[in-house]
Amino acid sequence: MQHPVRLTLSLASTATLALASLPLAIRPAVAQEAPAAAAAEPKADTTEAIDPGVMGVNLRDIVKFNWGFQGALQGAGTPNQAGIGGFIPLHVGNNSVTYVDVLVNANFSDYNGLSSIGTTKVAGTTISTSTRLGYRWLNKNRSWMFGLNAGYDSRPMNTGGTDNGIPITDSQAPFFQQVALNLEAKSDKFSASVYGLVPVGKYGAGTGNIAKINSNYVADNLTTYGLDIGYKITPDLKLLLGTYHQQDEKEQNQLSGANGFGVKTGLTYDITSELQAGFGYSYDENFDSRITGNLKWRFGGGNKNKKTESLLAANPVIQALSATPENRDVRIANTMDHRELSCLNSWRLTKASQSIFREADVAWAFLVGFGTCKDRDSSGRVKV
Repeated sequence: MQHPVRLTLSLASTATLALASLPLAIRPAVAQEAPAAAAAEPKADTTEAIDPGVMGVNLRDIVKFNWGFQGALQGAGTPNQAGIGGFIPLHVGNNSVTYVDVLVNANFSDYNGLSSIGTTKVAGTTISTSTRLGYRWLNKNRSWMFGLNAGYDSRPMNTGGTDNGIPITDSQAPFFQQVALNLEAKSDKFSASVYGLVPVGKYGAGTGNIAKINSNYVADNLTTYGLDIGYKITPDLKLLLGTYHQQDEKEQNQLSGANGFGVKTGLTYDITSELQAGFGYSYDENFDSRITGNLKWRFGGGNKNKKTESLLAANPVIQALSATPENRDVRIANTMDHRELSCLNSWRLTKASQSIFREADVAWAFLVGFGTCKDRDSSGRVKV
């Protein structure tokens, strides 16, 4: 009985091995047929690959000089502005680009009843500049873009009246500057940006200097560190969520500063491949709630046929290689110069008093009689 059982097991094993080896036996035949089929296909009349995909896009054909216009409504420490800008590739590699991006904006007056810097209204018109030198690269399968850029921004600021009714005289036009550093990453759905804006020059961070902008107010530009996270809701609609920390030099001068954290959000919509519109909202304790809007219109950007345009539309990562960097405004905040109380019999405000008067500038103006040190006599009374 053992021999039949062994025979049966042997036959079963042989059959199993034969079935298992059957696909291997037919694969060479299939492989041999494939070249014949390929040889029978007619050649295309174009030199382009039939379906290159994102890996087949030549960056040298896509990442080119582009220019355009941009504009924004006033926000938290930023003015109404409009101007022209350009993206200039310096070197385009197989998977990377080195570039310079330049913006020149005209800064206009604030809304009639709302100051963009706190209380003193910005008066137009001045010219601000922003320059970035950057390097961007793609990962191996071009699913992520990474970047690093740094630069310099400048903003002269004309000043006007106040939005709280306090009269001022002797309006000044200080000049503010900053350096910037930005790290960025972007995929087809998500984006992240970490940035720092640090004042330099006469009113630079750590100098303790603040600008006298009129008879009763001082101002300086803010050191700002922030993080922005973006998400593509649809191919044309992007959501932004961010947080930032701001600080200035006012507390070193025993004045109420703008130091603290803030949050922001916004939506950006691509109307066309060249035209983009958006709005933003921010909140912090110094500026409270602010709503702004922006518009960008860019031209150029390389030689694109229909196939390449469709690939770029489906792959925002490659488009991001030639996008203009964000977060380039010189942000400014003002406060009332409570040090003027030294003119009234050397009376000094305590920190608590300063906070109270900061929230009630009209009460402070009543105390000082709308005057400044140089407008007073030796007894501290306002000269008539």
